[in-house]
Amino acid sequence: MNTILPAVLAVALVAIPYQAAAQAATDAAPAVRWSRTVDATVARQEIYPAVLDGRIIVAGGVLSGAPGYTDHVEAYDVKAGRWTTLAPLPEGRHHIALAEAGGRIYGIGGFSGAIPDWRAHATVFVYDAQANRWSAGPSLPQARAEGVVASIKGTIYFIGGRVPASPEAKHISEHTDTNRAEALDVRSGRWERIPDAPSARNSAAAAVIDDKIYVVGGRQMVKQADGRQRPVNVATLEVYDPATRRWETRAPMPQAQGGLAAAAYGGKLYAFGGEQFVPTSKVFAEAWVYDPKTDRWSALPAMPTPRHGHGAAVVGNRIFLMGGGEKVGVGASRVQEVLEISGK
Repeated sequence: MNTILPAVLAVALVAIPYQAAAQAATDAAPAVRWSRTVDATVARQEIYPAVLDGRIIVAGGVLSGAPGYTDHVEAYDVKAGRWTTLAPLPEGRHHIALAEAGGRIYGIGGFSGAIPDWRAHATVFVYDAQANRWSAGPSLPQARAEGVVASIKGTIYFIGGRVPASPEAKHISEHTDTNRAEALDVRSGRWERIPDAPSARNSAAAAVIDDKIYVVGGRQMVKQADGRQRPVNVATLEVYDPATRRWETRAPMPQAQGGLAAAAYGGKLYAFGGEQFVPTSKVFAEAWVYDPKTDRWSALPAMPTPRHGHGAAVVGNRIFLMGGGEKVGVGASRVQEVLEISGK
């Protein structure tokens, strides 16, 4: 396990802007427009959607009321502009990471249980859209949740998140951050350990640009002066190249945001929202775009509805942002908003 950032440094990541990144935020950004579209049928947060045949699939999630989490699955048909209920997950999960590969949706890891009694799982569920059915897939080597997922050429990558501190772990405090990284070859059904990420973190976001995985933001559990572990946001951007099996650290976000959502379009990385617990509690509306060619961030118009634990999915030239929490902690939403991009 990598060493967690010292508390003083970690708090500084939240409280003190990065000078270079702040300057970069003044750069010209793509022309964009926000709009509201059809809200989801279920209010949920801590979701990681995937796109299959023009439909955005959302599975599981945290609910505001009892039982606190769900097995519900639904799809948003972008062309038709409507939500449809699909076969439920075999078991309720939240923070279950979805990825499309080979024409199927893979639901990886996640927690069961209502906060704070969370238990991480190694399960992988596979969705066949033709049969509208979930089946068991190749389990993770270790139970894990709150990591990021990416799919490239028939391989699914699962990076970071939280792992149980002991086999009996069944409380949110009994899990620890990890920088563990693994890849699933969906053709062979085998998981392979790949080089660990430079940083251990949870609640980050990721997207793929030119067959490289960009992992941004998130948070780390850091011991505070009073001895308590608290989630502290990080602004770090790290990039993994499967071709070389190497990680590279790039320019950090202008602001540290945990529980954010991210997507890639036109060779650029877009990052949205999130929440913060220290030094003060808040939900972010801020949105950013990163250009890998210049290694610079620019500010975008803020999200109309500040949220964290929401999902992001790209269809055409639009980034759909659905669900999430509208207040710090649990406060699930049905809102779906769209960022339309008219320039690259």
